[in-house]
Amino acid sequence: MAKAKSAFVCTECGAEYRKWQGQCSNCNEWNTLSEVRLASARPGGGTSATGRAGYAGDLSRDVVDLSNVDLSEVPRLSSTFSEFDRVLGGGLVPGSAVLLGGNPGAGKSTLLLQTACKLAQQRRILYVTGEESLSQVAMRAHRLQLPTSGLKMLAETSVETILAVAEREKPEILVIDSIQTMHLEDISSAPGGVAQVRESAAALTRFAKQTNTVLLLVGHVTKDGTLAGPKVLEHMIDASLLLEGGADSRFRTLRGQKNRFGAVNELGVFAMLEQGLKEVKNPSAIFLSRQEEQAPGSLVMVVWEGTRPILVEVQALVDESALGNPRRVAVGVDQNRLAMLLAVLNRHGGLFTGDQDVFLNVVGGVKVLETSADLAVLLAVVSSLQNRALPKELVVFGEVGLSGEIRPVPSGQERIAEAAKHGFLRAIVPRANAPKQSPKGMEVIAVDKLSDALEAL
Repeated sequence: MAKAKSAFVCTECGAEYRKWQGQCSNCNEWNTLSEVRLASARPGGGTSATGRAGYAGDLSRDVVDLSNVDLSEVPRLSSTFSEFDRVLGGGLVPGSAVLLGGNPGAGKSTLLLQTACKLAQQRRILYVTGEESLSQVAMRAHRLQLPTSGLKMLAETSVETILAVAEREKPEILVIDSIQTMHLEDISSAPGGVAQVRESAAALTRFAKQTNTVLLLVGHVTKDGTLAGPKVLEHMIDASLLLEGGADSRFRTLRGQKNRFGAVNELGVFAMLEQGLKEVKNPSAIFLSRQEEQAPGSLVMVVWEGTRPILVEVQALVDESALGNPRRVAVGVDQNRLAMLLAVLNRHGGLFTGDQDVFLNVVGGVKVLETSADLAVLLAVVSSLQNRALPKELVVFGEVGLSGEIRPVPSGQERIAEAAKHGFLRAIVPRANAPKQSPKGMEVIAVDKLSDALEAL
């Protein structure tokens, strides 16, 4: 009997080592190496169905010159959700592997079940559930009032069995819920372990590539919001999507973190209703549910998410601190960037906040990842500091530099047009983003420095 071989794999970057060591030499993380058992070698040079070292692939394939590759566009399959298609870059690509992650209760299984039930009316779909029984899935589909005819279901966690059924059924779309429950028979570690997740995903992805099948994987996340399992899992798949949304909010945001067939950081918005997830066609409308009477510290900014602008409200609260070290709390923006902007406000705006607690919140649970919110954040802080409400019809965007200059941001013209479409009458923007002719009924104020923006208020 062949001796079982083992290796030590880093759970952060996927690097492999023959012996255990405290720090990964590749990503410099500590205590991230875990032991995994490698599959025993098979006759013919292959190791297992997952195809690690020693894989005897099809050596008869010809090498193709890059200039001879067919450039015809790959046809996409619509997911029946325009917001889902937007994040995917236009739809599902045959032969692609898509990983959908999110917190428990975010709606991952609901979104894929709705998609599968609707697509099953025209296409061959195989839905594999490893976490729920078939009756539980049927009860959810009945509660959501979904069409259930035509959808092929399978309750299984063995990858070998799933691949055998898939070869027989030949589905166009294969849904796996979830990858953490799948396991291979020739790997001795438990389901959800580093080796099982890595090798199971590799086997399923290779099947999708060889048969031109769309593979949709559900992935769990850790307590800090990152995808559970080895980091190499994100390198295997073609698109990594994250469904975000707290239990206290009925809105869910679907954000693309990796996409080989579309834009990264694309954002789709859904509302969780009794009939399941419903897409929100105009996200700016739900993020601008403001009160009639304008309060100090509230301001609307225009952020760019993927391929479209979205109007969101930012709120600031500045209060005298009772502590020796004032607090800086930011929800929806980078807390370190808030501290930097407050220093710029002190140096170039003449407003001191060193003895004040500063709290910042982006309404609606949106996470702003770009720098176009800098100017809006500072003006909201100034409004709360001086207890003076800003005009309700005002919208602001622009990046603030360390020397107090207002830098332009991408797609400035589209941002202004989106604000004008929602009825805003004034806009404070970087001078380089100011249009030659302002939209009808809107006054565009172009500024070069932070002091110019403060004077414009």
